[in-house]
Amino acid sequence: MQEAEPFNYFNYYTEIEEHFQAARGTSLFLLSPLDWALIETWKDSGIPLQAVLRGIDKAFEKWRTKKSKTSQVNSIAYCSQAVMEEAKRIDTPREEKIIEAPFEGAELDRHLRRNASKLPAGFEEIAATLEELAAESLSWMDKLEELEQRLTSLEDKMVAIARSKQSDEQILAVRKQLETQLKPYRGKMSAAELMMIEKKFFDQRLLEDAALPRLSLFYLG
Repeated sequence: MQEAEPFNYFNYYTEIEEHFQAARGTSLFLLSPLDWALIETWKDSGIPLQAVLRGIDKAFEKWRTKKSKTSQVNSIAYCSQAVMEEAKRIDTPREEKIIEAPFEGAELDRHLRRNASKLPAGFEEIAATLEELAAESLSWMDKLEELEQRLTSLEDKMVAIARSKQSDEQILAVRKQLETQLKPYRGKMSAAELMMIEKKFFDQRLLEDAALPRLSLFYLG
């Protein structure tokens, strides 16, 4: 079994996006909402970055050996099976830590206050909490994992409030979009993985449609 490398939260999304684009040979290719939802499920499930990158390579190696290539690989979901296989090869649990924050305390303060200012009526409690966290931004620089957990909890509350305001028509429209994007890859994923992707997809679209900010430190910038 291979040993897992330390996991740097801030590099996870960027490295996967760039690695997939390089493997595909198109640096300008944009990942879809489904792709981002899938990457987030891998992160939340503790799939090591090296497993994802190797899985992408293995999936493209297999695709290139096909005698008949009817189409280009247009979604990172194509690599899902290979990623899970690579994850099983790593026996040592991931050491989850933030190795080095790529931002200063002042940037963290702006991120928190900017998100608080973007929240509309009905989200006052969340906005107030963000302002409180911003006032202590310097002290959080040594506790970023804990801060990320707080922000995740706040975002969950934000999603719950926004979902209560959704109409049946809006939910149905998102469901149709999800089914269209996910249909070619359903047979390549487990039931648990599909369930997680669906939740992430719905949450991301809900926040986007409601023009609500992402609170995670990954979106700091």
